[in-house]
Amino acid sequence: EVQLVESGGGSVQPGGSLRLSCTPSGTTGSTRTMAWFRQVPGKEREGVAAVGTDDMTTYADFVKGRFTLIADNDKDTLYLQMNSLQPEDTAMYYCAAGRQGIPRWRLLMKVEYDYWGQGTQVTVSS
Repeated sequence: EVQLVESGGGSVQPGGSLRLSCTPSGTTGSTRTMAWFRQVPGKEREGVAAVGTDDMTTYADFVKGRFTLIADNDKDTLYLQMNSLQPEDTAMYYCAAGRQGIPRWRLLMKVEYDYWGQGTQVTVSS
């Protein structure tokens, strides 16, 4: 089974930055689509950013220009650099792994992902 471990969440003031990390294990040598989702109480989990097995990335409109995916192949870690954080970014952030070959237009759909981390909380407040 694929296991995902997230870290890097915390509390930050508006305009601040955080870098989330996701390290997968148990991939059995297969590359997978990787993504970050977020969820607040009472709402659906929503896609934030994803990178497909073709190395193409996609971002949700609400984070474009602020968040960036960074893949470190040597460390087998996917980072989400989060800049210019705002209170509406407050959520539990989850790393997810899915199958190979997910079409780019479906990369932010949660149904495409089979494996999920436990989440890391991001809180943005003054």
